[in-house]
Amino acid sequence: MTGRILIVDDVATNRIVMKVKLAQACYTVDQAGSGAEALRAARQGRPDLILLDMAMPDMTGVEVCRQLKADPQTADIPVILITAKSDRDAKMAGLVAGADDFLTKPMDEVTLLARVRSLLRARDAVRELHERHAAGVPLGLAEAPAGFTAIELPARIGVVAPGARNAGLWKSALDLRLRDEVVILPREAALAESDTEGGPAPDVFVIAADLERRDDGLRLLSDLRSRPHTRHAAKVVILPEGDSERAAIALDLGASDILYDPFDPEELAIRIRAQLSRKRQADHLRASVRAGLELAVTDSLTGLHNRRYALYHLDLMMARPGRGMAVMMLDLDHFKSINDCHGHSVGDRVLTLVGRRLRAQLRGSDLLARIGGEEFLVALPDGDRAAALDCAERLRHAISDTPFDVGDSTAPLSVTLSVGLALVPPGETGETPQSIIDRADRALYGAKNLGRDQVTLSNRPAA
Repeated sequence: MTGRILIVDDVATNRIVMKVKLAQACYTVDQAGSGAEALRAARQGRPDLILLDMAMPDMTGVEVCRQLKADPQTADIPVILITAKSDRDAKMAGLVAGADDFLTKPMDEVTLLARVRSLLRARDAVRELHERHAAGVPLGLAEAPAGFTAIELPARIGVVAPGARNAGLWKSALDLRLRDEVVILPREAALAESDTEGGPAPDVFVIAADLERRDDGLRLLSDLRSRPHTRHAAKVVILPEGDSERAAIALDLGASDILYDPFDPEELAIRIRAQLSRKRQADHLRASVRAGLELAVTDSLTGLHNRRYALYHLDLMMARPGRGMAVMMLDLDHFKSINDCHGHSVGDRVLTLVGRRLRAQLRGSDLLARIGGEEFLVALPDGDRAAALDCAERLRHAISDTPFDVGDSTAPLSVTLSVGLALVPPGETGETPQSIIDRADRALYGAKNLGRDQVTLSNRPAA
């Protein structure tokens, strides 16, 4: 993993020693000898991570960290504070100021590099979400970012500890310091999609590295990372005092943070709050990206897929070797008269109801898309002639047999549907999504010319 790391220390020897360690791990290293120099370097060079000494002549590392986190240009840069002695007050102040970790000299090289890798992975994941979101904004696929504000809703904290006594002590300590719901979970319950009362998966897991057996917690960590419903939850792993080797393993397995037992309950609470804030930011960005992707492939009026998605999905369906398919083009008859006589709002309501009726007649594996004003496309995987004709007739009757109640004072409207159907036999290699749409479209024009409200089949390849 490559990355640019800024080392901040007023002692040149310390900077050189650390630079050598990081350079051997293939990181690019910049240096700063004071707090003011660090702030300038961070704003100008935008490093991927900052290793920041606590004691400097012009300002403390805590103050530098506070200023970094207050500046939108540098707020998302991970910071590891480094001190020459174990000082609880300084550690708490640093964590409250936004530091991601707090290491004491002499630093264990294995733990340091594992922590660097972990923070860079987390930074890259958030950066990728930001880039995907930003890419969608000019295309109208997402709202412009206005800055993330954490929503202080109660979260769920899952405690997985060795034995009922330890679990109870951990829960009690967190209950006193957090406003969130803290639940005790056996290992098996942690892997379930919901608990016995139907509660959702936790936002943060606090997991002991050793449960009934040594490394049970690390195995659980790996399982949680692999499952969709817990993949994005934060995981704080509690290790025996001084177990730096397994600390590195836990971080490389995907732990969001680590702490050593016996731990300071206040420090654990601060770290959980920090992890919750980061998770909420990432969840917000993921939701925005997901909404943008859905908007890109969804018709905003009917909620059906749009033409862009239909062509893409048809391509996937046709790429399956040895399987046939049926494609239909559907068009509402005399739809212009509905808009002219009753207005476009009534026409839009009819289109929405048509989409619902069509969807109700199809399987989950069938493709339904609105590809134009009153035009729809249906694709049936593995659809033979008899099944496709039967489906086309069902769709036609679903529209024509029952008038559409559009509300207000407008009387229910009778609407009919014309369908053009084209078949692709198994093993056919000469078709493309557009060519089969063209064949179905010509069949649709045939249905229109024959009087509308009927199904016309075209099973000959386009010339």
